[in-house]
Amino acid sequence: MKKRLAVAFTGPSNSGKTTLILKVARKMIHEMGLKVAIIKNDPKDKATLDVPGKDSYKFSDTGAEVIVTSPTRTTYFSKRHKELDEMIDMFGEFDVLLVEGLKTLPLPRISIFRNSIDEDYFPFMNALAIDHTITITNYPLPTSVDVLDLNNTDMVIDWILTHAKVIE
Repeated sequence: MKKRLAVAFTGPSNSGKTTLILKVARKMIHEMGLKVAIIKNDPKDKATLDVPGKDSYKFSDTGAEVIVTSPTRTTYFSKRHKELDEMIDMFGEFDVLLVEGLKTLPLPRISIFRNSIDEDYFPFMNALAIDHTITITNYPLPTSVDVLDLNNTDMVIDWILTHAKVIE
């Protein structure tokens, strides 16, 4: 079996997580020929599923397999919460797993910010994806964190392919 990779994305609402995941997934699937799986966390259990314009619809529209998980359900022909290992098993074959949210999972994590950075995310991030609205020198960024250009999909994909966790 070839290696499978997993990485997570975190950040506040409207920071650009979904947009970045969509760009990464489309490029990986349509240009690189990779099989992509996506897990989206719905911590408030309020997702409207598979409605045009909603995240789950956009993710599914990339051609990826998609799971939306919340405290009370996992949406992938299931009505109960599943742990990460169970969700990975449900996907079957894939090359790259992109997880939105779930900041406590033991996965390499890209945190996404626009306008300002919430330093509470520092302990949970391995990379920081920002745009021109952030002046990075204004923050005490840990030296172990890589800084990525939020608008450079190739840079983000290169980081994922180099730093993502290999899962069995």
